[in-house]
Amino acid sequence: MSENMPGVSPHAVWLSTPHHQMVEIAFGLGCRRFVLDIEHGYFELDATDKLIALIRALGARVHAKVLGPETVAIQQALDMGCHGVIIPHIGGVDHARAVTAAAKYPPNGVRSFSGTRPARYDAVTQDYYTREDAATECLPMVESAEALAEIEAILALETVDGVFVGPSDLSLSRGRGAYARTEADFDDLRRIAAAARAAGKPWIMPAWAPVERDLARELGAAWQVTVDEYGALWTGIDAGLKA
Repeated sequence: MSENMPGVSPHAVWLSTPHHQMVEIAFGLGCRRFVLDIEHGYFELDATDKLIALIRALGARVHAKVLGPETVAIQQALDMGCHGVIIPHIGGVDHARAVTAAAKYPPNGVRSFSGTRPARYDAVTQDYYTREDAATECLPMVESAEALAEIEAILALETVDGVFVGPSDLSLSRGRGAYARTEADFDDLRRIAAAARAAGKPWIMPAWAPVERDLARELGAAWQVTVDEYGALWTGIDAGLKA
């Protein structure tokens, strides 16, 4: 689940394309968590399926930031074997309740059965649904003023296993404009962290800058996304050209 795995860095790599070489390199350097940004990235189904299979075969965990707050997008990511879904564009608690139901099987939610990778391409017994619901992480994003206003109620939902913060969109939605790592931005993070702690559920955030990583550790984030594919390419190319 979202708790830190013993002996493994609490950091994840963010992918915007199905870049299996980057997965292999990152894994070799100690990364055991990957986030696929399907919403803003470039992922076709076949390539995504193969990438998820690779990550799982390596023994790492993979979460998909799905295309949108829609049942099919959520189910596809889980059917391919993602350990969890990060769901963007969540509003208040009523919206979160309706959307997150797609990540859990009845009677907990409305997820539809598919005999794919999680089911090992075979028929299943009733205990499969119980195990899958418990193992699957449903992480709605807190990236809107509406979600922040009802964060406690969202975290109380049985279909919600934790939350993933979207600081840039949250700042825009809160009327502050571009995310600038201000005290107002960090106060929002403190409120989210406090709500998650009270609910006994994890919260996760992208932490690209040292000040964000320090704050995430201070506030008890379960894990952080600290490397992104484009940023790694930019840094490497820039260093090579300057050398």
